[in-house]
Amino acid sequence: MKKENSKLLVEAFGLVLGCISMSIGINMFLKPHTIAPGGLSGLSVVLSKVTGMSVSFIMLAIGVPLVIFSFKILGGKNSIKTLIGTVMFSIIVNLMAPISDLVVTNDLLLSAISGAILLGVGIGIMFRADASTGGTDLIALILSKKFKGIKPTQFMICLDAFVVISSGIASKNIEIALYSAIALYTMVKIADAIMEGFDYSKAFFIISKEAESLKEVVTSDLSRGVTILDGRGGYTDDKKEVLLVVVPRNQEIHLKRLVKLKDPNAFIIVSNVHEVLGEGFKVLES
Repeated sequence: MKKENSKLLVEAFGLVLGCISMSIGINMFLKPHTIAPGGLSGLSVVLSKVTGMSVSFIMLAIGVPLVIFSFKILGGKNSIKTLIGTVMFSIIVNLMAPISDLVVTNDLLLSAISGAILLGVGIGIMFRADASTGGTDLIALILSKKFKGIKPTQFMICLDAFVVISSGIASKNIEIALYSAIALYTMVKIADAIMEGFDYSKAFFIISKEAESLKEVVTSDLSRGVTILDGRGGYTDDKKEVLLVVVPRNQEIHLKRLVKLKDPNAFIIVSNVHEVLGEGFKVLES
Protein backbone atom coordinates (compact mmCIF):
# COMPACT_ATOMS: atom_id res chain seq x y z
CA MET A 1 0.00 0.00 0.00
CA LYS A 2 2.84 2.38 0.89
CA LYS A 3 4.55 1.60 -2.42
CA GLU A 4 1.35 2.35 -4.34
CA ASN A 5 0.87 5.64 -2.49
CA SER A 6 4.48 6.57 -3.15
CA LYS A 7 4.03 5.87 -6.86
CA LEU A 8 0.88 8.02 -7.00
CA LEU A 9 2.73 10.84 -5.22
CA VAL A 10 5.57 10.67 -7.76
CA GLU A 11 3.09 10.71 -10.64
CA ALA A 12 1.20 13.69 -9.17
CA PHE A 13 4.41 15.65 -8.51
CA GLY A 14 5.75 14.85 -11.99
CA LEU A 15 2.46 15.87 -13.58
CA VAL A 16 2.32 19.24 -11.79
CA LEU A 17 6.01 20.02 -12.37
CA GLY A 18 5.78 19.00 -16.02
CA CYS A 19 2.63 21.07 -16.58
CA ILE A 20 4.23 24.14 -15.01
CA SER A 21 7.34 23.84 -17.21
CA MET A 22 5.22 23.38 -20.35
CA SER A 23 2.86 26.22 -19.40
CA ILE A 24 5.76 28.66 -19.01
CA GLY A 25 7.14 27.62 -22.38
CA ILE A 26 3.78 28.04 -24.10
CA ASN A 27 2.72 31.32 -22.51
CA MET A 28 6.05 33.10 -22.29
CA PHE A 29 7.77 32.06 -25.54
CA LEU A 30 5.54 30.20 -28.01
CA LYS A 31 2.07 31.76 -27.87
CA PRO A 32 3.20 35.40 -28.37
CA HIS A 33 4.75 34.44 -31.72
CA THR A 34 2.31 31.61 -32.70
CA ILE A 35 5.19 29.13 -32.69
CA ALA A 36 3.59 25.66 -32.61
CA PRO A 37 5.93 22.68 -32.16
CA GLY A 38 3.32 20.01 -32.88
CA GLY A 39 1.08 18.26 -30.38
CA LEU A 40 -2.19 19.41 -28.83
CA SER A 41 -0.52 22.42 -27.21
CA GLY A 42 0.83 23.57 -30.58
CA LEU A 43 -2.52 23.04 -32.27
CA SER A 44 -4.20 25.03 -29.48
CA VAL A 45 -1.74 27.91 -30.01
CA VAL A 46 -2.63 27.99 -33.72
CA LEU A 47 -6.39 27.80 -33.12
CA SER A 48 -6.11 30.50 -30.45
CA LYS A 49 -4.50 32.78 -33.05
CA VAL A 50 -7.29 32.08 -35.54
CA THR A 51 -10.32 32.12 -33.22
CA GLY A 52 -9.22 34.44 -30.43
CA MET A 53 -10.20 31.86 -27.81
CA SER A 54 -7.78 31.05 -24.99
CA VAL A 55 -5.21 28.27 -25.43
CA SER A 56 -6.38 26.56 -22.24
CA PHE A 57 -10.03 26.45 -23.36
CA ILE A 58 -9.11 24.94 -26.74
CA MET A 59 -6.88 22.35 -25.07
CA LEU A 60 -9.74 21.35 -22.78
CA ALA A 61 -12.33 21.34 -25.58
CA ILE A 62 -10.21 19.02 -27.73
CA GLY A 63 -8.43 17.00 -25.05
CA VAL A 64 -11.41 15.80 -22.99
CA PRO A 65 -13.39 14.36 -25.95
CA LEU A 66 -10.20 12.67 -27.18
CA VAL A 67 -9.79 10.86 -23.86
CA ILE A 68 -13.45 9.80 -23.94
CA PHE A 69 -13.19 8.49 -27.53
CA SER A 70 -10.03 6.54 -26.71
CA PHE A 71 -11.43 5.01 -23.51
CA LYS A 72 -11.51 1.49 -24.97
CA ILE A 73 -7.94 1.82 -26.26
CA LEU A 74 -6.43 3.17 -23.04
CA GLY A 75 -8.52 1.24 -20.52
CA GLY A 76 -10.30 2.63 -17.47
CA LYS A 77 -7.30 3.39 -15.23
CA ASN A 78 -5.17 5.04 -17.92
CA SER A 79 -8.15 7.00 -19.25
CA ILE A 80 -8.86 8.51 -15.83
CA LYS A 81 -5.18 9.32 -15.34
CA THR A 82 -4.96 10.94 -18.77
CA LEU A 83 -8.19 12.88 -18.19
CA ILE A 84 -6.81 14.27 -14.92
CA GLY A 85 -3.60 15.21 -16.72
CA THR A 86 -5.51 16.97 -19.52
CA VAL A 87 -7.63 19.01 -17.10
CA MET A 88 -4.64 19.81 -14.88
CA PHE A 89 -2.57 20.99 -17.84
CA SER A 90 -5.38 23.24 -19.10
CA ILE A 91 -5.89 24.77 -15.65
CA ILE A 92 -2.19 25.52 -15.17
CA VAL A 93 -1.90 26.99 -18.69
CA ASN A 94 -4.86 29.26 -17.87
CA LEU A 95 -3.45 30.30 -14.48
CA MET A 96 -0.12 31.20 -16.07
CA ALA A 97 -1.65 32.99 -19.08
CA PRO A 98 -0.79 36.50 -17.71
CA ILE A 99 2.94 35.85 -18.26
CA SER A 100 2.23 36.10 -22.01
CA ASP A 101 2.32 39.87 -21.52
CA LEU A 102 5.92 39.70 -20.33
CA VAL A 103 8.25 40.56 -23.21
CA VAL A 104 11.27 38.38 -22.46
CA THR A 105 12.64 38.47 -26.01
CA ASN A 106 11.48 39.47 -29.48
CA ASP A 107 13.96 37.13 -31.13
CA LEU A 108 11.95 34.38 -32.84
CA LEU A 109 14.74 31.80 -32.84
CA LEU A 110 15.48 32.35 -29.15
CA SER A 111 11.76 32.13 -28.35
CA ALA A 112 11.38 28.90 -30.35
CA ILE A 113 14.35 27.22 -28.68
CA SER A 114 13.53 28.47 -25.16
CA GLY A 115 9.90 27.44 -25.39
CA ALA A 116 10.82 24.06 -26.87
CA ILE A 117 13.33 23.37 -24.09
CA LEU A 118 10.68 24.06 -21.44
CA LEU A 119 8.16 21.88 -23.27
CA GLY A 120 10.72 19.09 -23.68
CA VAL A 121 11.67 19.23 -20.00
CA GLY A 122 8.00 19.10 -19.00
CA ILE A 123 7.22 16.17 -21.29
CA GLY A 124 10.32 14.30 -20.13
CA ILE A 125 9.46 14.80 -16.45
CA MET A 126 5.89 13.59 -16.96
CA PHE A 127 6.94 10.53 -18.95
CA ARG A 128 9.50 9.57 -16.31
CA ALA A 129 6.81 9.89 -13.66
CA ASP A 130 4.42 7.83 -15.85
CA ALA A 131 2.02 10.76 -16.10
CA SER A 132 0.19 11.91 -19.23
CA THR A 133 -1.82 14.83 -20.59
CA GLY A 134 -3.12 13.01 -23.67
CA GLY A 135 -2.95 15.12 -26.82
CA THR A 136 -2.45 14.30 -30.49
CA ASP A 137 -0.95 10.90 -29.63
CA LEU A 138 -4.52 9.88 -28.78
CA ILE A 139 -5.66 11.00 -32.24
CA ALA A 140 -2.87 8.86 -33.69
CA LEU A 141 -4.02 5.85 -31.65
CA ILE A 142 -7.64 6.29 -32.74
CA LEU A 143 -6.66 6.66 -36.41
CA SER A 144 -4.35 3.63 -36.28
CA LYS A 145 -7.26 1.54 -35.02
CA LYS A 146 -9.37 2.78 -37.92
CA PHE A 147 -6.63 2.37 -40.53
CA LYS A 148 -4.83 -0.74 -39.32
CA GLY A 149 -2.18 -0.69 -42.03
CA ILE A 150 -0.68 2.55 -40.71
CA LYS A 151 1.34 2.80 -37.49
CA PRO A 152 0.49 5.40 -34.78
CA THR A 153 3.99 6.91 -35.14
CA GLN A 154 3.29 7.66 -38.81
CA PHE A 155 0.10 9.45 -37.88
CA MET A 156 2.02 11.37 -35.20
CA ILE A 157 4.52 12.61 -37.80
CA CYS A 158 1.68 13.72 -40.10
CA LEU A 159 -0.18 15.47 -37.27
CA ASP A 160 2.92 17.30 -36.05
CA ALA A 161 3.74 18.34 -39.62
CA PHE A 162 0.18 19.63 -40.05
CA VAL A 163 0.44 21.71 -36.84
CA VAL A 164 3.83 23.12 -37.85
CA ILE A 165 2.59 24.11 -41.33
CA SER A 166 -0.65 25.56 -39.94
CA SER A 167 1.34 27.86 -37.64
CA GLY A 168 2.84 29.53 -40.73
CA ILE A 169 -0.58 29.75 -42.42
CA ALA A 170 -2.23 31.26 -39.33
CA SER A 171 0.56 33.82 -38.97
CA LYS A 172 0.74 34.44 -42.74
CA ASN A 173 4.48 34.01 -42.38
CA ILE A 174 6.32 30.93 -43.63
CA GLU A 175 9.21 31.69 -41.28
CA ILE A 176 6.97 30.93 -38.29
CA ALA A 177 6.47 27.40 -39.66
CA LEU A 178 10.25 27.02 -39.95
CA TYR A 179 10.74 28.20 -36.37
CA SER A 180 8.00 25.80 -35.27
CA ALA A 181 9.88 22.95 -36.97
CA ILE A 182 13.06 23.92 -35.10
CA ALA A 183 11.08 24.03 -31.87
CA LEU A 184 9.59 20.58 -32.56
CA TYR A 185 13.03 19.06 -33.15
CA THR A 186 14.46 20.70 -30.02
CA MET A 187 11.49 19.62 -27.89
CA VAL A 188 11.79 15.96 -28.96
CA LYS A 189 15.53 15.87 -28.29
CA ILE A 190 15.20 17.46 -24.85
CA ALA A 191 12.33 15.13 -23.89
CA ASP A 192 14.40 12.11 -24.99
CA ALA A 193 17.39 13.34 -22.96
CA ILE A 194 15.26 13.80 -19.83
CA MET A 195 13.65 10.37 -20.19
CA GLU A 196 16.88 8.51 -20.93
CA GLY A 197 19.00 10.46 -18.45
CA PHE A 198 22.28 12.31 -18.92
CA ASP A 199 24.36 9.88 -16.89
CA TYR A 200 24.74 7.29 -19.63
CA SER A 201 27.33 4.51 -19.80
CA LYS A 202 29.56 3.18 -22.59
CA ALA A 203 29.50 -0.32 -24.05
CA PHE A 204 32.78 -1.60 -25.53
CA PHE A 205 33.02 -4.52 -27.97
CA ILE A 206 36.72 -5.37 -28.16
CA ILE A 207 38.18 -7.83 -30.67
CA SER A 208 41.77 -8.59 -29.74
CA LYS A 209 44.39 -11.33 -29.85
CA GLU A 210 45.22 -10.35 -26.26
CA ALA A 211 41.73 -11.06 -24.93
CA GLU A 212 42.93 -12.90 -21.82
CA SER A 213 45.33 -10.18 -20.66
CA LEU A 214 42.74 -7.50 -21.43
CA LYS A 215 40.19 -9.34 -19.32
CA GLU A 216 42.59 -9.35 -16.38
CA VAL A 217 43.43 -5.63 -16.52
CA VAL A 218 39.78 -4.61 -16.92
CA THR A 219 38.71 -6.62 -13.88
CA SER A 220 41.70 -5.53 -11.78
CA ASP A 221 42.20 -1.88 -12.83
CA LEU A 222 38.59 -0.87 -13.47
CA SER A 223 36.80 -3.37 -11.22
CA ARG A 224 34.39 -4.11 -14.06
CA GLY A 225 33.03 -7.40 -15.27
CA VAL A 226 33.83 -8.76 -18.71
CA THR A 227 31.64 -10.96 -20.89
CA ILE A 228 33.46 -13.08 -23.49
CA LEU A 229 31.54 -13.75 -26.69
CA ASP A 230 32.54 -16.32 -29.31
CA GLY A 231 33.07 -14.75 -32.71
CA ARG A 232 34.31 -15.71 -36.15
CA GLY A 233 35.95 -13.55 -38.79
CA GLY A 234 33.77 -13.16 -41.87
CA TYR A 235 36.78 -12.92 -44.22
CA THR A 236 39.37 -15.17 -42.53
CA ASP A 237 36.89 -17.58 -40.91
CA ASP A 238 39.19 -17.54 -37.85
CA LYS A 239 37.64 -17.94 -34.41
CA LYS A 240 37.89 -14.79 -32.30
CA GLU A 241 37.00 -13.80 -28.76
CA VAL A 242 34.94 -10.62 -28.39
CA LEU A 243 35.04 -8.85 -25.03
CA LEU A 244 31.92 -7.00 -23.97
CA VAL A 245 32.60 -4.39 -21.28
CA VAL A 246 30.17 -1.76 -19.96
CA VAL A 247 31.72 1.13 -18.03
CA PRO A 248 30.52 4.49 -16.67
CA ARG A 249 31.32 7.46 -18.86
CA ASN A 250 34.14 8.58 -16.57
CA GLN A 251 36.01 5.31 -17.17
CA GLU A 252 35.81 5.46 -20.97
CA ILE A 253 39.21 7.09 -21.54
CA HIS A 254 40.92 4.83 -19.02
CA LEU A 255 39.60 1.70 -20.77
CA LYS A 256 40.74 2.95 -24.18
CA ARG A 257 44.24 3.51 -22.80
CA LEU A 258 44.34 0.04 -21.28
CA VAL A 259 43.32 -1.55 -24.58
CA LYS A 260 45.85 0.50 -26.52
CA LEU A 261 48.59 -0.45 -24.05
CA LYS A 262 47.87 -4.18 -24.25
CA ASP A 263 47.00 -4.41 -27.94
CA PRO A 264 47.45 -1.37 -30.23
CA ASN A 265 45.87 -3.35 -33.09
CA ALA A 266 42.67 -4.20 -31.21
CA PHE A 267 39.37 -3.48 -32.96
CA ILE A 268 36.98 -1.52 -30.71
CA ILE A 269 33.32 -0.60 -31.10
CA VAL A 270 32.01 1.95 -28.59
CA SER A 271 28.31 2.81 -28.20
CA ASN A 272 26.20 4.83 -25.79
CA VAL A 273 24.11 2.87 -23.29
CA HIS A 274 21.34 4.93 -21.71
CA GLU A 275 20.43 2.48 -18.97
CA VAL A 276 22.30 -0.38 -17.31
CA LEU A 277 20.60 -2.51 -14.67
CA GLY A 278 22.53 -4.90 -12.49
CA GLU A 279 25.51 -5.21 -10.16
CA GLY A 280 27.80 -2.19 -10.24
CA PHE A 281 25.15 -0.01 -11.90
CA LYS A 282 21.50 0.80 -11.25
CA VAL A 283 19.69 -1.69 -9.02
CA LEU A 284 16.85 -3.52 -10.75
CA GLU A 285 13.63 -2.69 -8.89
CA SER A 286 11.26 -5.54 -8.11
